[in-house]
Amino acid sequence: MPASITQVETCNSWGSLIVPPAAADKVGLAIGTLAQLPLNALRHPAENGTCGWYIWGGEWQDSPDFFQPVHVEHLEDYVPNLMPYLALAPGWRVLVAPGQVDVWYDPGLLST
Repeated sequence: MPASITQVETCNSWGSLIVPPAAADKVGLAIGTLAQLPLNALRHPAENGTCGWYIWGGEWQDSPDFFQPVHVEHLEDYVPNLMPYLALAPGWRVLVAPGQVDVWYDPGLLST
C-alpha cells in the first residue's frame, strides 16, 4: 500500500527512508496487550510475508504465543495512533505513552 502523506511526513521528519508495508503483509501484534502502556513498535527487516513490524503494549514477554499475525490492512482497527509510523524503514522503533512519543533508530534490529 502506498505511504500516506502523513507517513511520508513522519519519515521525512525523522530522516528515515520511506518503506511502506503492503496491505497484505503481516505484522506481529500482541493483541491482548494493546490496552497496556506504553505502546511499543519495532521494525525488523521484512521476511516470509511479514513487513517486520512487531507491536505490543506494556512489557515485552518472551512467550511463543505473545504475537499474533495480523495483516497491515487491519492495523487501523487495533492501533490507529501508530499508523503515521508504519512507513518507517526497518531498524526504527516507536514508543507511545500519554503525552509522549519517542521515535529512534536502532541498528541492532537489522542484525539477524
